[in-house]
Amino acid sequence: MSGLRIFAGNSNLELAKEVADYLDVSLGEALVSTFSDGETRVEIREDLHGKDVFIIQSTCPPVNQNLMELLIIVDALKRSSAKEITAVIPYYGYARQDRRNISGEPITARLVADLITTAGANHILAMDLHVGQIEGFFNIPVDHLVAAPIFLDYIRENIGSDIVIVSPDAGGVKRARGFASKLGANLALIDKRRDAPNLAYAMNIVGDVSGKAAIILDDMVDTAGTLVEASYMLSESGATKIYGCCTHAVLSGPAIKRIIDSPIEKLIVTNTIPLKEEAKNCNKIEVLSVAPILGEAIKYICKGNSDE
Repeated sequence: MSGLRIFAGNSNLELAKEVADYLDVSLGEALVSTFSDGETRVEIREDLHGKDVFIIQSTCPPVNQNLMELLIIVDALKRSSAKEITAVIPYYGYARQDRRNISGEPITARLVADLITTAGANHILAMDLHVGQIEGFFNIPVDHLVAAPIFLDYIRENIGSDIVIVSPDAGGVKRARGFASKLGANLALIDKRRDAPNLAYAMNIVGDVSGKAAIILDDMVDTAGTLVEASYMLSESGATKIYGCCTHAVLSGPAIKRIIDSPIEKLIVTNTIPLKEEAKNCNKIEVLSVAPILGEAIKYICKGNSDE
């Protein structure tokens, strides 16, 4: 681990510090700020020759600013002669634009992958990508981590065994089935129709939720429309308590008010995205740290590089 250096942009400094503390190293010395005209300014202030360097930066809101920070920091690290540069992206922005639904749309998830690779990253470390195909958008190695272990521990310790795992749509069934299997729980599915981006209309529930604690499982919660609509349906169908487990707490627009007004008992999220003050003050939201998962992955990558 002597050749390891960890740097951070401004998107999620608290998580970066937690990862550094977990690995018992200090964050690298760098200036990441802006010029007076708003352009990103980066200055690496230490010698990185022959070092394995990790840059921790979520591309969360403000997405474009944090993405540019990531690209410019990677370029600065490359020009500082780092041996290997791993972009640790706890939350990968633009992930929902992964395919063309109509003519004229971009595939922005692929564009972002190309930008990061061109900037000089040699390796990607990401968590709970919106769709697995994003891994294939990169021509460099991608380690795709999952937050499942910390959610499973939380559920076992705080919710109990009389539960049903609920997928909010057909795309999340595989993830939900894996959770249900590990917990010995039943599985249910919300049959949902999406009318437009950030708008969803939940139609019906497939599976029995009556008399059970229902846990809605998803990779992210943005405006909370899908999550809250599902919670009302579950309540009407006889679920005794309703929880949400979502890795990435985007929580934009009316999300917090919707959650407060909903039947949701608790929304469990991770710190891949730092919470806004409104979310921090919401007693229905509980945050779990992914720092140990990221830290162990960084250890593994460093060990592999040293064995080469």
